[in-house]
Amino acid sequence: VQVVESGGGLVQPGGSLRLSCEASGIIFSIATMKWYRQGAGNQRELVAVITSGGNTNYVDSVKGRFTISRDNAKNTVYLQMNNLEFEDTAVYYCNAILGRPALSFWGQGTQVTVSS
Repeated sequence: VQVVESGGGLVQPGGSLRLSCEASGIIFSIATMKWYRQGAGNQRELVAVITSGGNTNYVDSVKGRFTISRDNAKNTVYLQMNNLEFEDTAVYYCNAILGRPALSFWGQGTQVTVSS
C-alpha cells in the first residue's frame, strides 16, 4: 500500500494550493479519506474527511476555504485550499481508512508554508 501526497509549497496569504493524495494497493472507492495537518509545536489536527459515499466534514477553521474531493477512477483525493492564512502553515498528511477492523494508511506528508 502506498499513500503519496503532492502539491505543497510556498504561497502568500490569500493564495491557493491544491493538494493531491494518490493511494494505491487498496480498494480506494470504499476508503474513507482524511487530510490532517501538523504545524510546528502542535498536535496533528484533522482538517477534512470524505467518506466513500462522498460525505464531507471540515474542522471549523477551514470551513468555507478548503474543499475535499475524490476521484475514484484515479485513486486520488484532493484538498483545494483557498484564501490561505499564516495559521494554515503545516505539514499536511493524507490518511486512508478501510476495512473492519479498520486499517489505517498514512502518507509521508507535504509541506504547506503560507508566508509573505
